[in-house]
Amino acid sequence: MIERVARDEGGALSGFQRPQIAGHIREIRDYLEKPEAILPNPIVVAFTTGITISEEAADGRCMVEIDAMGGAPGLVVDGQQRLTALSQVEEKDFQVFVSAIVCRDEEELRRQFVLINNTRPLPKSLIYELLPTVRGLPRRLGDRSVAADLAARLNYDDGSSLKGKIYQHTNPTGIIRDTAIQRVVINSMSDGVMRELIREPDGADLSFALVSDFYRAVQTVFLNEWEGHTPKTSRLVHGAGIMSLGYVMEVLALLDGARTVHDFSRGLACLVGNTAWTSGEWNFGENDRRHWKSVQNVNRDIVTLAQYLIGIVRADVKRRRADDVEPKQASM
Repeated sequence: MIERVARDEGGALSGFQRPQIAGHIREIRDYLEKPEAILPNPIVVAFTTGITISEEAADGRCMVEIDAMGGAPGLVVDGQQRLTALSQVEEKDFQVFVSAIVCRDEEELRRQFVLINNTRPLPKSLIYELLPTVRGLPRRLGDRSVAADLAARLNYDDGSSLKGKIYQHTNPTGIIRDTAIQRVVINSMSDGVMRELIREPDGADLSFALVSDFYRAVQTVFLNEWEGHTPKTSRLVHGAGIMSLGYVMEVLALLDGARTVHDFSRGLACLVGNTAWTSGEWNFGENDRRHWKSVQNVNRDIVTLAQYLIGIVRADVKRRRADDVEPKQASM
């Protein structure tokens, strides 16, 4: 059985397999129909129930009994495209190797799926979306798991300013890449405000509110550049814009104490008239002027854009602080 990854109305995750890739399946089928075709790679099937293994014999072999009375109990962990292609080959019979994995529960099954497919050409966004449902992962995946969990919550929680806007395998109509939001979270947890925030008893809720309120402020301040746009028509919802603004969130949170939509909106106001999200040119200084579309989702451009935005925001925070001090001195 092949269980596709999906979410219910409440955002709960089920399944784990990516959608079928029609072109890839056709290529495999066309190959299998050739006289010289072979299929040496096994299909990996995992079981949590419905399987009984007898005691191992002296030569290492054992007897496996599968109870299919209630339907197929095994779930395909690896080889779903090959299996689908095989089902479409009518004039040839193939003997197919099957590797069986017996898992304690569904969590163990998901962990095996992630670890088996993580080094193969499986979409990273699918792997990342599954990570929050799996424990006992290597550290590099465990760190990403926290960010993926927050990104999913931002995409499905009714109180989120980004609800339905983040592209995931379970939400293909989203316009903002989940990896961009995850990078904002990972950067913040590594060197920013979330590093301490996430350690609080309600750290996940506080982090969720911080990101949601910040991007709600972004939507408010840059309404015309956000509403109805895609990454092709606005760099504001493009990966470069989302990630560079993540650094602006850090500056406002750490230097200006911003935590609410109102705080962030006040801090972002200085950028109005100084951006080229949908038209015009970016003036990055030192003869570096670029067409608005030339900013790409590469680290060099993200850093350049972030430094440009941060420079304006820092100057505005400094100015506002000076304005707050001057009236006090005058009154003395």
